[in-house]
Amino acid sequence: MLLLFSLCLISWLVGDSGRTTRYWDCCKASCAWEKKAAVTQPVDTCGKDGTTRLASNDTVKSSCDGGDGYMCYDQAPWAVNDSVAYGFAAAACCGGETGACCNCYELTFTSGPVNGKKMVVQVTNTGGDLGSNQFDLAIPGGGVGIYNGCTQQSGAPADGWGSRYGGVSSRSECSQLPSGLQAGCQWRFDWFQNADNPSINFNQVTCPSELIARTNCKRT
Repeated sequence: MLLLFSLCLISWLVGDSGRTTRYWDCCKASCAWEKKAAVTQPVDTCGKDGTTRLASNDTVKSSCDGGDGYMCYDQAPWAVNDSVAYGFAAAACCGGETGACCNCYELTFTSGPVNGKKMVVQVTNTGGDLGSNQFDLAIPGGGVGIYNGCTQQSGAPADGWGSRYGGVSSRSECSQLPSGLQAGCQWRFDWFQNADNPSINFNQVTCPSELIARTNCKRT
């Protein structure tokens, strides 16, 4: 019994281990649909301009299914200081959509140039191609992956900006993106130091108000 308690305590203190990838597909987030989890409201969905919040947020069809719902431009990462950043992610962990949608997790990077840095993300999406304990960081210009709503939204190439998986390869290529997404793209080459899918330890944390303000989604 003591051994079991000790193992549980260690898990709580250290957290679970996982890995990261990156994407930006411009599609409406899966946590933007109603009744996915116990939340105040689904994640905000934006119109084609990437900034207008849609009144029919929870029912509008995704741009990746021929509809008018897109990811909002402000659901991109930013640096809080040299060692901490905030952002959003698709995730395969923590009880699926019911358990993860709009919860927040502190990711401590354990490999690559960002080793030791921390990022707090709110889960806004899931992914059919994600493995267990994988956080797919929402980074503009990070690759569209399976789906591509960016061509319909802003005339991106058929495979998105850069490679379909991985995205643009240099900071200068961020200029190809709409102006509202360029800062989020540049973040990858600045704060994130162009880290390529670093490993992580992660713990659930209380969501910072700054993240909730960009999705208007909060767990109840």
